[in-house]
Amino acid sequence: MSLLKRAILVTYPYQFNIHEAKELAKAADYEVVEVVKQRYLMHSKYGLGSGKAEELKRIVSEKGCNAVLFDESLKSVQIYNLAKLTGVEIIDREKLILEIFAKRASSRESKLQVRLAELEYEMARAKEKVRLAKLGEQPGFYGLGGYEVEVYYRAIKRMVASIKEKLMKVRKHRALYRQRRLKLGMPTISLAGYTGAGKTTLFNLLTHEDKEVADSVFTTLITSTRSITLPYGKALLSDTVGFISRLPTYMIEAFKSTLEEMTYANLVLLLLDGSDPPAELHRKYESCTTVLSEIGVPVEKTLIVCNKSDLCSKEEIEEKIGALPTNISEVVFISAKMGIGIKTLTDLIDARLFGTRKLIKEAV
Repeated sequence: MSLLKRAILVTYPYQFNIHEAKELAKAADYEVVEVVKQRYLMHSKYGLGSGKAEELKRIVSEKGCNAVLFDESLKSVQIYNLAKLTGVEIIDREKLILEIFAKRASSRESKLQVRLAELEYEMARAKEKVRLAKLGEQPGFYGLGGYEVEVYYRAIKRMVASIKEKLMKVRKHRALYRQRRLKLGMPTISLAGYTGAGKTTLFNLLTHEDKEVADSVFTTLITSTRSITLPYGKALLSDTVGFISRLPTYMIEAFKSTLEEMTYANLVLLLLDGSDPPAELHRKYESCTTVLSEIGVPVEKTLIVCNKSDLCSKEEIEEKIGALPTNISEVVFISAKMGIGIKTLTDLIDARLFGTRKLIKEAV
């Protein structure tokens, strides 16, 4: 069992941000001992305002922490200034997500994807990071003072190019698998959605598999594909990595070989946590559809599935349906854990995939 590292969390003063940032911290094995809140986290020197930065310095000293988790993307100079002020390592939102990815990656492909994302993160900050390290090393900047800027930057670029080449081979293998699946004549379904919505629980229920399920973010980094039997035929169902708000484009690009499977699917089940408050449900829906749009999945190919309906009353379900955009034609509430609404879901999937075949059969 991992030992928890004590950390101060700096985030926005909204419950959604606080809850999500704490979940990310927990998944990366940090124990949040104090939360510092501020409405604006993009001040040029520290991210925080100077007064809040001094308050943060005092809290770090009082609590005896190992790190500060900053729930926003920071530039190298901001990280350097905060590290110099507080004397501890500064982990911004992007780096925190990368730490979770690295912890969860188990297949060769997922490890390559995570390493690519880490290098892309580093490359965007490399030149400034080396320059700052020469001024005097701070936590997170150790060992960089001896590098020449261009040497360090070119070394990262070479590693990025090498990993991209390896991932291109993976994509070619995936293309071959897709061709084989096409020959089987079975339609494909991708499970997408916000991290922690219960995709793997639903996957296990529909495929009778026993993939690892955890009450934590980013449990799944490996795509698994299995066949499922529907009333009018068989289909292939794939589980994928979860989405999260403010996910940088380079991370989406790094996982392209995995995420592009959705662009080839006949249907994408967009899974959300139906137990979330209406405003949060809407926010997560927008985050997910933004990512789907970036990878080229059209809205008409998706079916919105709200999980954990066992935690909602009928009135709450109606309120949450009303919180979603009006252009959504179908929303189904289920509980993958309790088996509620699964027949309705499979009937909807069946109608989407085999609608024409069903009409022909009923006509005969």
